[in-house]
Amino acid sequence: MEVGHGDDPATGTDPETDPGGAPAAAADQRRIIHVDMDAFFASVEQRDRPELRGRPVAVGHGRARGVVAAASYEARAFGVRSAMPSVTALRKCPELIFVPPRFEVYKAVSAQIHAIFAAHTDLVEPLSLDEAYLDVTGACAAGRPATGIAEEIRAEIRAATGLTASAGVSYNKFLAKLASDQNKPDGLTVIPPHRAQAFVAALPVGRFHGVGPVTEQKMHRLGIRTGADLRARSFAFLQAHFGSSAVHYHAISRGIDTRPVRPDRRRKSIGAETTLSEDLREFGAAVEVLRRLAGKVARPAAEKRLSGRTVTVKVRFTDFEQLTRRRTLPRPLAGAEEILAVAESLLEDLHPFRRPVRLLGVTLSGFEPPAGETGQQLDLFDAAEVPPQGNGRAGRLTGAPSS
Repeated sequence: MEVGHGDDPATGTDPETDPGGAPAAAADQRRIIHVDMDAFFASVEQRDRPELRGRPVAVGHGRARGVVAAASYEARAFGVRSAMPSVTALRKCPELIFVPPRFEVYKAVSAQIHAIFAAHTDLVEPLSLDEAYLDVTGACAAGRPATGIAEEIRAEIRAATGLTASAGVSYNKFLAKLASDQNKPDGLTVIPPHRAQAFVAALPVGRFHGVGPVTEQKMHRLGIRTGADLRARSFAFLQAHFGSSAVHYHAISRGIDTRPVRPDRRRKSIGAETTLSEDLREFGAAVEVLRRLAGKVARPAAEKRLSGRTVTVKVRFTDFEQLTRRRTLPRPLAGAEEILAVAESLLEDLHPFRRPVRLLGVTLSGFEPPAGETGQQLDLFDAAEVPPQGNGRAGRLTGAPSS
């Protein structure tokens, strides 16, 4: 559904003919752009390897226990998706080409993209290597329409990287994100205030931020399938069924989102996990995996001079049952050996293992910023998948999704 390509999101008017139209309400005065690269990892590989263009590509490892990190649009046409087991992806698309990830390359391209964002506004909230919110309200007040800025950014990204980006423009983050997803790949969608209600009403609730698969199924059981259905339910009804989340659902069903764009956005945790190439039964072998994971967690924490007080260990067994154990310490820690010591102690609580272990993970959270500093942001790459080591397969640092 095309919502609008030439309208200014704050007024619903054509910015070329009426750049200074007054917004309907104070809440509509912001101009927010959400930019999302198209199939980022896979597109970088297709850019650098012409023989892959037009073919179904998955970034990841195609072996039995591998996981798809990213899929090209050609692969997505067969139902291949990120985080899908490689064996499932190959069943859906036998011609799928697996390409090993090159994360340093993706990080370098991401730096180019985010430099372009920064050239247009200081108010950039990075979400991942390939995605960000931009508040361009100030630039618009100076006479630059938001749609024009979004078009400039997309053109500059293509010129600098050879890649395409999709963008959404609206008056809040929720709507801008919905808009950027609407016409992928290589699309630009604008949602002005006078079209927002109809746009939200027509969408399935699974498209809404904060509505995951489990919540979506619960909403379906309650007869809530679209934004219109969600808006029709009273706040009391939503609160009875969804608790504190009712505030969020009640607001977004009306196109309301007051969250600011936060340049100082900081990850709440750094985590590393790995699906094992062989199932583990022995405690000592599991500790060695934890040692590698603790190192992967400690490195970015040390680079950012961050220390955390909470360590979490995740264990997934061969029957896919998953258990976690968490411990919060009186003082912060960041070194790999300190993290490992706590993680090993937590793992002992789960030993002897009732079944073989398929996946292990370690997370550090409860960060305290360096002395004299606040609001320090973790490196965007902290959210991306990282190369496996040793027995590890498809290791990734957990955080915001990429691509």
